[in-house]
Amino acid sequence: MRILIVHNAYRLRGGEDSVMEAEAALLTSRGQTVEMFLRHNDAIEGMSRIGAALNTTWSASVARDFDLALRSFRPDVVHVHNTFPLISPAIYWVAYRLRVPVVQTLHNFRLLCPGALFLREGKVCEDCIGRLPWRGVVRACYRGSRPASAALAGMLAVHRAAGTWRNKVSRYIALNEFCRAKFVAGGLPAERIVVKPNFVDFPVSADGERAGLLFVGRLSAEKGVTTLAEAARRVPDVALRVAGSGPEASCLDGIAGVAALGALDGDSVRAEMNRALALVLPSIWYENFPRTLVEAYACGLPVIASRLGALAELVEDGETGLLFEPGNARELAERMTWAQAHPQQMAEMGRKARALYEAKFTADRNYAQLMGIYRDAIDENNKSRLAA
Repeated sequence: MRILIVHNAYRLRGGEDSVMEAEAALLTSRGQTVEMFLRHNDAIEGMSRIGAALNTTWSASVARDFDLALRSFRPDVVHVHNTFPLISPAIYWVAYRLRVPVVQTLHNFRLLCPGALFLREGKVCEDCIGRLPWRGVVRACYRGSRPASAALAGMLAVHRAAGTWRNKVSRYIALNEFCRAKFVAGGLPAERIVVKPNFVDFPVSADGERAGLLFVGRLSAEKGVTTLAEAARRVPDVALRVAGSGPEASCLDGIAGVAALGALDGDSVRAEMNRALALVLPSIWYENFPRTLVEAYACGLPVIASRLGALAELVEDGETGLLFEPGNARELAERMTWAQAHPQQMAEMGRKARALYEAKFTADRNYAQLMGIYRDAIDENNKSRLAA
C-alpha cells in the first residue's frame, strides 16, 4: 500500500509528533510505502498576521504543493494527523478532487474547540460543542488572543458550512470511546469515526526494585502541575521524580521530596518508568490518549490518574492504577501515600497494566487496526467512484 502521511509539526515537540513518527515507522517496518507531506510552525515567523489568519482557512500554496505530491506519489490513502495552521483544510478538497481517500486522526479537540482542550480558567468547558465557537472568540480561548481565536473560529465555521468535515474525510480515528462520543456530539458523522488507541513497541522490562513516583510530560497548566505541587507539599516523605519542562516548572521548586529531572529522551524516560512505583497523571483537561500512559503500561507501571474523561476509561481503579478527583490535591496526596506504603499491591497492578498493554496497545495490534481502517477508507472511496 502507498500511504501519504500529512502533518503540521508544532514548535514545541509533543505527543502528536511522536505518534505520527511512530506510525510512519511502523508502516515502513511492515513493508508499506510511506511518504511524508510536512510543514513546521517555525515558518509562521515570516508571515503577517493577516496572512497567517487567511492561511489557516485555506492555503492556496499548500493546495498546489499537495496536488503535485498526490500526482507524483499516487497514494492509495492519505493519513492526516494535523493541518493547523499552515497546511489548512484545503488538502481535503484536493484529495477529494483527485479521488484519494483521507483518514484523519483526531489527536485533540481542535475541530470543536478553538483552544483544542475543552479547558477554560482551569476547568473543563464544553460550551462550543455542537455550536459555532463564537464564545471561544469572546473569551480569547486560543492563545489569549481574540483576533487569533476569531481566525480559528472562522476556519471552523467556513469548513463546517462547506461540509469539509462531513464529506471530505473517509474515516476519522478517535483514540478512545470517550473522545469518539464527544466528536459525535460535536457533529462529526458517527459512522465514519473508529477507535484506535496509540501504541508503543516496548519489550518486557526486567523485574527489579521499584521506588518513588514519577511524572512525565510538559509542565503546563492543563497537565495538572499545580495540583501535583500541592499534593507533593502534603506528603514530603513521598519521593516524586519529575521529567519534563514547561511554563509551570517553578510550581515544583523547593518542595521536599521532589526531584526535577528536566526534559529526558525516550530511553531515559523508559529507564525511569522501569524503576518507579507508579506514574502520576494529574491532568485537568480531557486527555485524548497520553502516550506516557501506554508507555507506563508497557513498562509494567501502574498509573495514578485524574478521574476525568478518557483517563477514567483507560485506568481501572485498583486494577491498573488508582484514580482521584481532578484538581483534588488532598485526594491525590492520599493516593501517593498509599502507593508508597503498598509496593506489593502496586507491583500487582503493574503486572495487570503490562497484560493490558499486550492485549490492546502493541505494535502488531495497532498495525492490524490501522491497515483495516485504510482498507475500509479505500473500499468506501471505490464504491463512491463507481456510484458516481
